[in-house]
Amino acid sequence: MQILPSASLAPYIKSYTIVTIDKDLRDEVFYPSGYVDLIINISGGFAATTINGKQKDTPDIELLGHLTVPTRLSAAKETSVLIARIYPHAGSLFFSDPLSEFTNYATDMYDVTKNESREIYDRIMQAGDLYSKISVLEMYFLQQLKKNESQIKKAATIQALSQQFFMNEHSLDLPAMAQISGLSERYIQKLFLAHIGIPPSSFAAVTRFNKSLPMILNTRKPLTAIAYECGYYDQAHFIKEFKKFTGITPSASRHSLIKNDTDLQQAVNIGF
Repeated sequence: MQILPSASLAPYIKSYTIVTIDKDLRDEVFYPSGYVDLIINISGGFAATTINGKQKDTPDIELLGHLTVPTRLSAAKETSVLIARIYPHAGSLFFSDPLSEFTNYATDMYDVTKNESREIYDRIMQAGDLYSKISVLEMYFLQQLKKNESQIKKAATIQALSQQFFMNEHSLDLPAMAQISGLSERYIQKLFLAHIGIPPSSFAAVTRFNKSLPMILNTRKPLTAIAYECGYYDQAHFIKEFKKFTGITPSASRHSLIKNDTDLQQAVNIGF
């Protein structure tokens, strides 16, 4: 179930999603989404993520930073989580620490802002239905937005820079970005690391990958056609980057989905 944010938060929050695990899940792979996710365990059920070989149980409230590696999810049946998916340019509007500190890591928010995070979690759990829980979460985001309003201009700059990837067929041309924006290449690199959490080259790779993934999973297009359509140099480049993010080749991913054609498999693979 997916719910859109309020108009005030729509430029920064993509969606709120409720995911309930309908069967015990072990080491299910999910892939870099290009977003930052705030995950609230609203059922008290068991879930754990494994990133770079390190397993971490999902706490009450967790920030999943940008991923550039495949990640594994284990969860018990009937575990439910509420996921707030945050646009890549907007993370610094809600979290004070540099976003690079959360990259490829599932962070227990009690370790970052213990009292504040515990208070918001308790209020969410005390709220009655799902919409009431989301309303509490939205109030928290609006408070954070007001607290960090000095970052809004930088977020807009990063959003404009990010759009150039989509206008340029998901390819990175840092000198052109610098020329168009009037910013130095070094400053652009610094902005991306601090406010998105990954350098421009990694962001370009993740956006290319996420454009290709639905084509792999939901169409029968040849790999060569997908590669060129998504901005890869050639099919070899496509396979190499895809395998870096997933651990398997594009064709293996397509065959895996055919073999395990369930809503959960699709939800996990495309980042809910």
